[in-house]
Amino acid sequence: MTDEHRPDTDPGSDPKWYYNTTTGQVEHGTLSRSVDRLGPYPDEATAHRALEIAMERTAAADRADRDWNDD
Repeated sequence: MTDEHRPDTDPGSDPKWYYNTTTGQVEHGTLSRSVDRLGPYPDEATAHRALEIAMERTAAADRADRDWNDD
């Protein structure tokens, strides 16, 4: 299937926002490879915070692991 026939190449077909980890750009819709994307996020402003959100979630998971292992 060529890109012009794939629905995920049309930014209007996906109302969500993504952060592209390769380019550092925010994208509307699934424009790039899934391996290069974080998201989806509900809006552009949240997608701009993708790396910050990922760091916060990692820190929370690390705390939960420490708490689990301390019991």
